[in-house]
Amino acid sequence: MTPMTFVYLIAGLILLVAGAEVLVRGAAKLAAQFGIPPLVIGLTVVAFGTSAPETAVSVQAAFNNSGDLAIGNVIGSNIANVLLVLGATALIAPLIVSRQLIRLDVPIMIGASLVVYALAWDGSLSKLDGALMFAGVVGYTSFLIISSRRDKTPAEDDEFTKEFGLDEPVKPYAWLINLALIIAGLVLLVSGSGFLVEGAVSLARALGLSELIIGLTVVAIGTSLPELATSIIAAFRGERDIAVGNIVGSNIFNLLCVLGLASMVSPLAISVSPNALAFDFLVMIAVAIACLPIFFAGYRINRWEGLLFLAYYLAYTLYLVLFATGRPLAQTFGDAMLGYVLPLTVVTLLVIAARAWHKQRETV
Repeated sequence: MTPMTFVYLIAGLILLVAGAEVLVRGAAKLAAQFGIPPLVIGLTVVAFGTSAPETAVSVQAAFNNSGDLAIGNVIGSNIANVLLVLGATALIAPLIVSRQLIRLDVPIMIGASLVVYALAWDGSLSKLDGALMFAGVVGYTSFLIISSRRDKTPAEDDEFTKEFGLDEPVKPYAWLINLALIIAGLVLLVSGSGFLVEGAVSLARALGLSELIIGLTVVAIGTSLPELATSIIAAFRGERDIAVGNIVGSNIFNLLCVLGLASMVSPLAISVSPNALAFDFLVMIAVAIACLPIFFAGYRINRWEGLLFLAYYLAYTLYLVLFATGRPLAQTFGDAMLGYVLPLTVVTLLVIAARAWHKQRETV
């Protein structure tokens, strides 16, 4: 392992974060100038923009026949988005959860997780699987556009107007500037993904780790930085509902768009590791399902729940490290988590959800 490995990793992460920010800004302002509703911008452009690093890295990895890195990046990012990003953000301020997320978007996130798991069950993701996943994100986006045009409110207009500076007078040739920002953002993303994939593969080989483990940890956390930055900034600004919606939307895009595109561009079908099917996919699905009772209880994520998320992410990462290094403690630790901690957490979440449901029934 040479110093250039770390140079590639750091440079790739910096370029990915910068590229995502530039892309989101340019695309959001350009869309607004063409009369696209602000809510649609937030649910599509912003969600896709914060998922752009995952898209660039997974597509690049799949094109280079590094399928484990592509799979690990998406699974790890989805786990990190909920446990790490929402956990850290909830510690800053309790997060507000809109009813639409509970009724529509979180169930779609859970459904997408189960569908991708079912498609990967045979040990690979083919081009047809990728096309089905991509068709899913097209349908989801189309539904958002149709429903948002029907249900758009002045409050949402004001919120995104302030966020993207759309209340300022439009400058001449502004659309050219925004188009240039989009192109620059894409260039940064492509360049950053190339550096990050090369550095990650080199690091995995040097440490004797699988590309799946590197994708689940180093690359996943790196590509989740835009979601982390967006959610924390939104929490500081008091836009706590955006912080949660950003994560749910990004996870849906990661599963359907990122893996869909990666599967379609891969020269061969992307092989799915048995370890990923037996453990990591299940963790991702469990994390998605856990969002429902926590979000439903008072339509908010409290600080103690954020701390619980963070504790689980640390435990998950510790297990990956122990498993990757072949420590005998890994089996004991995994059995303890699956046999005691997870069931206890499930019972606690069910009790919380039942109390919240009973309280709502009393107030009706």
